[in-house]
Amino acid sequence: MAGQSKLSLSPFGHATSGAASSVIALLLIYPLDTIKTRLQVQTKKSHRPSPYGLLSSLANELSSILSEEGVEGLYAGLGSNLLNQMVTGFSYFFCHSLLHSRYYKSRGLRPNTRLSTATELVLGAVAGMLSQIFTLPVSVIATRQQTDAPSERKSIAQTTESIIQEDGILGLWRGFKPSMLLCVNPAITYGVFERLKSAVLDKRSANSKKATYLTSGEAFVIAAISKTLATVITYPYIMAKVRLQWKPSKQVVEECGGDVVYKSTMDVLGKTWNKSGIAGLYQGMQLQIFKAVLTQALLLMLKERLNLHTAMLFNAFKKLSR
Repeated sequence: MAGQSKLSLSPFGHATSGAASSVIALLLIYPLDTIKTRLQVQTKKSHRPSPYGLLSSLANELSSILSEEGVEGLYAGLGSNLLNQMVTGFSYFFCHSLLHSRYYKSRGLRPNTRLSTATELVLGAVAGMLSQIFTLPVSVIATRQQTDAPSERKSIAQTTESIIQEDGILGLWRGFKPSMLLCVNPAITYGVFERLKSAVLDKRSANSKKATYLTSGEAFVIAAISKTLATVITYPYIMAKVRLQWKPSKQVVEECGGDVVYKSTMDVLGKTWNKSGIAGLYQGMQLQIFKAVLTQALLLMLKERLNLHTAMLFNAFKKLSR
């Protein structure tokens, strides 16, 4: 296809650049991720959405964490979240690239042939589902560490043991159903991203015979648009997944009773709706979008750059091994 680079990557190469870009993106925005997760499980009766919007909510939660836990609180669960991001990035991009490769071969298509939006969404969703099977336990551990009170915070191994003791081995896959539904989120993101990317590159290649890549700025803007759309569509399930994986403290349970004890996705959505209406279903969405867009834009911007350098590195190794 016009506008594609001659350099190509194997599924392993895509997985490597995907994992690396995922980790770098998370490191850059981790305190924001912690604040976002805390707001999503906020159930105190005294809590009300800030009339001053995103910046005020962000400032209030930041101040609360710093005063009660110090800077360390902003990095709670960093190790497990980095592991989660690395495993998720590697597995998703590996499955995504492998499925595309197999699809092209089964249909007799040339590599980089433009696929329909529907096909991109289906392949992306399947890649996400396969990835979630392996990565969900790490996500459960990361969420638990990020939301535990400082006095109850444990290591990755201790948190894993605690979850298994309380809920059995299947407790590590808590939130499995909303996670499967949320596989449409990256599918929408990458489907829209690829379509917009192709449009930009095709327009550029019409005036140039050189193979092109998106600039960092272009990749950032296109990724931001793609992720915003995906997040707005799927947010209630994002919130439900986090609450299912969260373990409320004894103090929160005493204050809110059964309202914070959830059995299923529909239980989360039903209780949240009954208590707070549609506003409750979208509680923390502004920060989720801000964080998700920033992370995804950084990830895809970095991956576009890393794809190029990884392909060059792999090709250099091939030449040296001949």
